[in-house]
Amino acid sequence: MKTLKVLTLILIVALVGVMVSGMLDFNQQTNYYAEQPKSTEITNDTSNLTTMSTSSSAISGYEIGEATADFYLKNVDNTMVSMSNYEDARGFILIFTCNHCPYSVAYEDRIIALDQKYKQQGYPVIAINPNDPVAYPDDSFQKMQERAKQKGFTFPYLFDAQQKIYPKYGATKTPHVFIVEKEGDQTILRYKGAIDDNYQDAKAVKNKYVENAVNALISDRPVEVAESVAIGCRIK
Repeated sequence: MKTLKVLTLILIVALVGVMVSGMLDFNQQTNYYAEQPKSTEITNDTSNLTTMSTSSSAISGYEIGEATADFYLKNVDNTMVSMSNYEDARGFILIFTCNHCPYSVAYEDRIIALDQKYKQQGYPVIAINPNDPVAYPDDSFQKMQERAKQKGFTFPYLFDAQQKIYPKYGATKTPHVFIVEKEGDQTILRYKGAIDDNYQDAKAVKNKYVENAVNALISDRPVEVAESVAIGCRIK
């Protein structure tokens, strides 16, 4: 009888232990599935990323029909050149180009031909190197002088040393063309984009964007294709 009471007591204690253990497990599961607090650190990081993204604006430049700014840049002959130097010009073929870019090199003879064809008709070429020579040593001012002499450039080849001019125009590649027309004391953007549609083979060109635009301006007609996509090397 005494043994039966002891066994009964042991059984009761065991049952109580199982019940207590179950209650603890339930509480732990409840805490595990409860919603966790949001991390303020992640929120702050996301906010910083958003700020950085909105603060870095892409180069947009002038739109067709807008007045453009003049410049005063050093030429390879060590003179300073601006559009205001050309009193008799009707407009300009501004080309952002450089030495090192294969696209620019491929277009050099065509750029010379454009200048020879149109400067007597009031639309001379002005070439501008927008690159940082630290990033591209071949685009240094000395290398520009050597290249101009080697190729026999018939147009000014200017150095945007402070890199302040190309962002104003919205140039992103070399070569990148901007044709402006004189209108009173302003120069108005009439075309921007590529020289033509085939940098590899001048004989295979189907659309001569620059020639068509200048021909239209000389004939006092609207430019039919006022924008095209510039193909070339990224400006640095």
